[in-house]
Amino acid sequence: MDQTELQAAGLTLSDAGRICCAWQPGMPEYHDREWGRVVVDDIMLFEKVCLEGFLSGMSWKMIYNKRANFRRAFAGFDFRTVARFNDDDIARLMADKGIVRNRAKIVSTINNAQRAIELVNEAGSLAAWFWQFEPAPDQRPASIDLSFWQTVKTCPQAQAMSKALKKRGWTWVGPVATYSLMQALGLVNDHLEGCCCRAECEAERAQLIRPR
Repeated sequence: MDQTELQAAGLTLSDAGRICCAWQPGMPEYHDREWGRVVVDDIMLFEKVCLEGFLSGMSWKMIYNKRANFRRAFAGFDFRTVARFNDDDIARLMADKGIVRNRAKIVSTINNAQRAIELVNEAGSLAAWFWQFEPAPDQRPASIDLSFWQTVKTCPQAQAMSKALKKRGWTWVGPVATYSLMQALGLVNDHLEGCCCRAECEAERAQLIRPR
């Protein structure tokens, strides 16, 4: 493909010379190594839930660039530790210029950590609970083109996940956020057709033993 064809397909040539989704400049490591890759580790999964909440109304690049600060501020997103945060911790976090100082989102993170413990007690692990919402192959398009990527912001499984989380007391988990979470966890592979990472993510998904 030449540059015009790449642009029309929502693709770009990375600095490493690989064809990638066009949104990746500035976040090549995230695009190549994380987005769409399967996540079954509970701590990493909880981190992604929390960052999706902080993302609301903001750019992912900004959140991504602050991720090390978020990890430091929220005890590495160990939800069992975060669940014990108190008013002093909220005050500390509100004074931390390295993160997003939004009180509602900070309180939500602590609340969701408490709900995460309950969910582990219910399902055995966060991964087992979240992965039950993975769409069946026949519920997904055979390929992801630019039109799909630009227009599809949620799906029935993300809506069901959002509803189930809210019923259990989770916050900042609307259906758009939960679909974005599904993309980040590898429950769906939304790398565009032609992106160098699409086949790699599909191979990882094919080899994954789904958590139960």
